[in-house]
Amino acid sequence: MASPTHEAGDVVAHGGAAFPPFEPSTFPSQLLWLAIAFGLLYYVMNRVIVPRFHGVVETREVTVARDLDAAATAKRNAEAAGTAYETALADAKSSAQAIASKTRDAMQAEADAKRRALEDDLAERLAAAEAQISARKTEAMANVRGIAEETAIAIVERISGRAPAPESVSAALDRQAAH
Repeated sequence: MASPTHEAGDVVAHGGAAFPPFEPSTFPSQLLWLAIAFGLLYYVMNRVIVPRFHGVVETREVTVARDLDAAATAKRNAEAAGTAYETALADAKSSAQAIASKTRDAMQAEADAKRRALEDDLAERLAAAEAQISARKTEAMANVRGIAEETAIAIVERISGRAPAPESVSAALDRQAAH
C-alpha cells in the first residue's frame, strides 16, 4: 500500500509538475503578466469605460437639473394659476354679492313704490267711501227727520183721530233733539 505523504515521486506519478500558479519558478512571469493585464485593463477603463460612465453621469445630472427646473417652473405656474383662480373666485363672489344686493335693493324699492301706490289708492278709496258714507248719513238723517214727522203725524192721527199741525210736530222734534 502507498503512504499518504506526498513525495516527489508521487507528483511525477500523477502526471507531472505542481500547479503552475503555486510554482515558485513562474512567479516573475506571472507578476509580469499581471502587471501587463492590469495596465491594459486600467488603460481600457481610463480611456473607454470611465468616459462613458462620466458622460452618462453628466447626462443624468443635466437631465435631473432640467427636470427640476421644469418642475420648479411648473410649480410657479401652478401657484400663479392658483392665485389667479382665488382672485377670480373672490372677485366673482364680491360681484355676485354686489349684484344680489343691487337686485334686492331694486326689488325692495319697487315693492315700496307699489306699496305706497297701493296705500295711496286705498287712502283715496277710503276717503271717497267716508265722504260717500257721510253724504248718505246726512241724507239719511235728513230723511229720518221727515220720516219721524210723518210717523208722529200718523200716530197722533190714529190715536186722536185728527192730524196735528206739521209745525207743532216739527217744534216737538226740535225740542226732543235738543235734549
